[in-house]
Amino acid sequence: MQFVISIIMAIVMFIAPSVNYPKAELNESEWNTNYSFVFVHGLGGWGQYDFYYDIFPYWGVFGGDMLKYLNARGLNSVAPSLDPSGSAWDRACELYAQLTGTKVDYGKAHSERCEHDRFGKDYTGKALLDDFSAESKINLLGHSFGGATILVFTELMANGNDDELSAANDVSELFKGGKADWIYSITTLAAPMNGTTAYSIGRDAEDGVEKLSPADKASSDLIGLVSLGSKNKRIAEDNADYDMFIDNAMALLDGIETLENVYYFSVPCCATVEDPNGGQTRDKSVKCEPLVLSSMETMGHYTGVTPGGVVLDESWQPNDGLVNTISARAPFNAPQRDFDGKDIVSVTSGIWNVLPTYRGDHQALMGDLINVNYIRPFYIELLDMINRL
Repeated sequence: MQFVISIIMAIVMFIAPSVNYPKAELNESEWNTNYSFVFVHGLGGWGQYDFYYDIFPYWGVFGGDMLKYLNARGLNSVAPSLDPSGSAWDRACELYAQLTGTKVDYGKAHSERCEHDRFGKDYTGKALLDDFSAESKINLLGHSFGGATILVFTELMANGNDDELSAANDVSELFKGGKADWIYSITTLAAPMNGTTAYSIGRDAEDGVEKLSPADKASSDLIGLVSLGSKNKRIAEDNADYDMFIDNAMALLDGIETLENVYYFSVPCCATVEDPNGGQTRDKSVKCEPLVLSSMETMGHYTGVTPGGVVLDESWQPNDGLVNTISARAPFNAPQRDFDGKDIVSVTSGIWNVLPTYRGDHQALMGDLINVNYIRPFYIELLDMINRL
């Protein structure tokens, strides 16, 4: 399956038009740090350990490999390859192994509970970073489900896990905690931190709710397609789609602490505007991928109540086609504030700084898929800001 996909990607890349990017300026003289940047892909994504990344980079897509662009400008950037449909826990464990050059350890307690092997691929001698420590911190950026992944990863780095400490003597260093100061900043990009109504729609479609048209049912089924590239088969509770149901996402956040020493940023996306007939409809001035158009309209008119009692009112309707804008702002249980991206003197750690909403669909911050979105200036500005903190 992955081989076929890569061949298709290569053909499309060959016929894609060349791209001339606007210039973006760095302010190296104002930098106070220049730690490595770790770009974590979302559900169905891929990274630099995957052979097809070179011909179809997740970060940049048709515009070319954005990480090569950043590295050439002195911004050391890497892109791990995590399970395309794995749970936030499993992906966090894979991320740690790839950053440290160790064997993936999913934890004895977790693997027994979730009925899969404890150990995964061995990255000894293949670490993404030459050094990862309190002296060589990292900046984490997570697109889509990559946001939940880096939150779980940071929680484990800081506080470890008591269940794993009790379950085995040869416990992974990840589960020992005490590494909060190895993380400098976190930036989530169109991340469904509080879950997404795209999954509520999918559930309603499966239950035969009449308000969903056949087109809406078909669009909700697209959510399941991204699981085709999964490297592991897991029980239902150990998959990304489980973690993105709203009730489950909020339960996951209950166990995650906002760390006082870490800078937090988020970039929500939105491609809808108010519908004169009520709800939200597609903003036709924004380029959108065809695969999200139907779900965008359905999410824009959806209200309901989750099985856990979360009321999904009109505030959930603005969306990017797969993620509700309100969910991508910050965890509901965390301190947060709006931040214009300019007044860095006002930025403090231990609080979510919500950057202005990006006008684009869910794939826009990747560089989009069929459309070409010029994301290099956006990331140059973002990473430059982080280095000037």
